[in-house]
Amino acid sequence: MDMRQLRYFVQIVESGSLAKASRQLFIAQPALSQQMARLEDEVGKPLLVRSSRGVSPTENGEALYHHAKFMLRQLDQAVSVARQETAAVSGRVTFGLAPTTVCQVGLPLLQHLRVKYPGVLLNIVEGLSGHLEHMTRVGQLDLAVLFHQKAAAELTVEPLLEEELFVILPAGSPLVSEQCTALTLKEVGALPLILPSPGHGLRRRIALEFERANLPLDAVAEIDSLPLLMHCVGDGIGATIKPMAAIHALGNTPERWRALRIADVSMTRTNYLYSLPPQKLSPSAAVVREEFHRLVRDLAERGEWQGVTLHEAAVGVPAPLEVVAVAG
Repeated sequence: MDMRQLRYFVQIVESGSLAKASRQLFIAQPALSQQMARLEDEVGKPLLVRSSRGVSPTENGEALYHHAKFMLRQLDQAVSVARQETAAVSGRVTFGLAPTTVCQVGLPLLQHLRVKYPGVLLNIVEGLSGHLEHMTRVGQLDLAVLFHQKAAAELTVEPLLEEELFVILPAGSPLVSEQCTALTLKEVGALPLILPSPGHGLRRRIALEFERANLPLDAVAEIDSLPLLMHCVGDGIGATIKPMAAIHALGNTPERWRALRIADVSMTRTNYLYSLPPQKLSPSAAVVREEFHRLVRDLAERGEWQGVTLHEAAVGVPAPLEVVAVAG
């Protein structure tokens, strides 16, 4: 077995057919089939199921695919390091972030790394928490911020901060009086709510509090796109329940929004940072992890990330970094 065969195998699984993979790899299909036959002979198990609709991995093939992806990423990282003329940190780092987290930290993190570590290519993958959890478990991400502690058992996990959830609506909205600074959960439930779909982790967190209070939770719309959801809220269709970071989804215009606390329940969610174990974490990913820790602390302490409380472990990281100023 060699790395070339593993690359071929990974491409076939991701393409879903030998024909598509052969075009991607610029290899004749008969030669590609021959390489896969050799790989299956060496493994001693069938790795691919072939049908008129294409190919899919067997159970053994699925296991090999995930390990091969990790090995190929490590090889690419090693080659990148070997090609460097200096000891500067370099390499590609894939970081999974939820949409609200991207709103708050995506731009300053990219700005800072471009200045301090220009050799690091940061690939930010934005997605819903369930999708990011799957990508984390199958080894497609170096780092990820997720919202519960048991999303990926084989990875290192550490709590970062607690985010409070707020009722968010446009400034001047007639749905709530201007004098109001907080709402009870019952009052929140009486509003026309625009929420993520029931499969979304944030929706489940919200629904839990309503269930505990024996209150119905109804939505006038269910939207899993953060920009579209906030556009609908901004147009007066309804209110939503989100962390404060959501007010940056349509740009740095916090003055156009009101964020009201929920008075009678503590509705929060914990942000956890997931990463590969230290022995598997590349130098570039380790650098991004450290700088992200510092950025989170710095934004929270400056008051630029509102509605959050740092976890004790996040307070003890090294001294604050220089963050490129962001208006608003």
